[in-house]
Amino acid sequence: MKKSFCLKVFNLSKKYDDFYALKNISFELPESGIYGLLGTNGAGKTTLLGMILGLITPSSGDIFVFNKNFSLNYKELLKRMNFESPYVDLPKKLTVKQNLIFYSRLYGVENFTKNIESLSKNLKIFDLLERNFGTLSAGQKTRVGLCKALINKPDLLLLDEPTASLDPETSLFVRKFLLSYQKVNKISILIASHNMAEVESICTRVIILDKGRIKLDGKPEDLVRKYKQKNLEQLFINIGE
Repeated sequence: MKKSFCLKVFNLSKKYDDFYALKNISFELPESGIYGLLGTNGAGKTTLLGMILGLITPSSGDIFVFNKNFSLNYKELLKRMNFESPYVDLPKKLTVKQNLIFYSRLYGVENFTKNIESLSKNLKIFDLLERNFGTLSAGQKTRVGLCKALINKPDLLLLDEPTASLDPETSLFVRKFLLSYQKVNKISILIASHNMAEVESICTRVIILDKGRIKLDGKPEDLVRKYKQKNLEQLFINIGE
């Protein structure tokens, strides 16, 4: 029986003049799970996410999403995907509800009213629906962003630093929500992050990038045990030395 992957990357490279942002990376992620993508600034995380979303064209290599070649089926596949980053703001002068309706229509979501109501209650933003997005706190914006990213019920969710600049309480809420949502809906989530403790607590597998190449790949607990480190953060620090 053929294995089903949410994401498969084969010999993927991105070159800018003489500089490789990514060089010949390959990996496969099975459907249904939470996966971590780690690396310092410049390691290639943002470039990889951009290529998976079709925003950056690879110099070479292939990307497969749900066993289909992304470059040949991107219109179909993008309907099954979504993305969220705290560094990408929603229109500030629109209310939260207006933003969610706008993106629902942009994604072609039918009967989105029920989706908005259900997600906004689960993410504790129902009372914020009539507020202008620009007036919200960082934690509130993050929860609204997650609501937007889930409004089309994606099978593959890409998250860039989902808890950046959040207080510990809000970060914990986001982690618990992602764990619960993934468990119930069996979706695949790829999280690009600097937060080692966060990734270690919710991801079943991590890929560590360094200077555009995969340095380590495996279950967090297996990697920590193999390299005899206290935790993932200590491992990350030591492999970079």
